[in-house]
Amino acid sequence: MNLFASPKEILPQEQVEELVCSKSVRIEKIVSQGHRSPSGFWYDQTEDEWVSVLQGNAVIQFEDHEICLQPGDSLLIPAHQKHRVAETSVEPNCIWLCVFGNLTK
Repeated sequence: MNLFASPKEILPQEQVEELVCSKSVRIEKIVSQGHRSPSGFWYDQTEDEWVSVLQGNAVIQFEDHEICLQPGDSLLIPAHQKHRVAETSVEPNCIWLCVFGNLTK
């Protein structure tokens, strides 16, 4: 498996690939092609999420600010911190590595 591998075809929705899953942690690779959260939708997750952009760029929006992520940038989003994906790149595709679990305790 190659973390930088990306589909050539247009994706109707984000491509999510579960890489590791246990009782305490889940690791996913996500490929986005301009995908974003629906208007008015906010994630309010029960688990912490650490994200890193491997390729492309993305904008994560919080209730009071935004964070732009470039390749190599990472961000820890604590459980129940409302957020949404405001923007992802198309060329190149945005490739994320995401870790979910109890990461802040």
